[in-house]
Amino acid sequence: MVKSTIRAKLDIIFKMLFSEHLDLLHELLAGLLRLPRESIKNIVVKNSEIVPDSISGKFVRMDLNMNVDGKLINVEMQYGKDYNFRERILFHWSKLYSGELKSGNDFSLLKPTICIGIVDFNMFACEGFHSNFTVMERNRHEVLTEKCGVHIFELPKISKKVNKDDIMELWLQLINAETEEELEMLNQTGVAPIQRAVYVLHQMSEDEKIQEMARLREKALLDEATAVSGAKREGMREGVTDVARNMLADGEPIEKIIKYTGLPLEEIKRL
Repeated sequence: MVKSTIRAKLDIIFKMLFSEHLDLLHELLAGLLRLPRESIKNIVVKNSEIVPDSISGKFVRMDLNMNVDGKLINVEMQYGKDYNFRERILFHWSKLYSGELKSGNDFSLLKPTICIGIVDFNMFACEGFHSNFTVMERNRHEVLTEKCGVHIFELPKISKKVNKDDIMELWLQLINAETEEELEMLNQTGVAPIQRAVYVLHQMSEDEKIQEMARLREKALLDEATAVSGAKREGMREGVTDVARNMLADGEPIEKIIKYTGLPLEEIKRL
């Protein structure tokens, strides 16, 4: 089984695929939000550009920020695990929601705001791949406002079985596809927008410049993950060292400190 060169779930490829082909973005939004395609009249992407520094830079977001028929919509592809993604997407929703209200304007001018997160890891302890959040009263289940929407799609929960009648799942299967075989299965559905997306991905795969951009982006994301992991390990080690110092100050035996912290004798003696 041969892997596809270009994967749509790599954030830079995701952004290129949908920001440079607005017909596909139109179809994607209709599919993910379960809306009739004809109900979406106008899409204006505000950050379609991909600057060179963002390709190889760590901690760079490759989201799509757009105005859709008066609604503010942000779509983010999270490639790799992010333990803080819940807080992160809520923070981005709040910035997007309040960002366009100028000083002195009436709050009624705030626009309905939707954040869509497509994540390449499991976030919730449920079988369903789609979680739809709003602000709701806990006991009465009364919605506070219709202007808040957060959708999370978990790719690992997507079935490998293709159902041509479920356009939401088809789009997520396309984004999640790892091999040419998976893309061909989607192509065989005969669903025109999915077939076009498969064609565009194949065209992108043959472009050496895009291949290099993808390679650099994957390297940057790997470096980012390594940096975060290293910082966590360093923080844990500093915490263990603090415990050892406190135990020394309390007059605890060296053997006990070694047992509880795992630090070598030489390191404990240097504290």
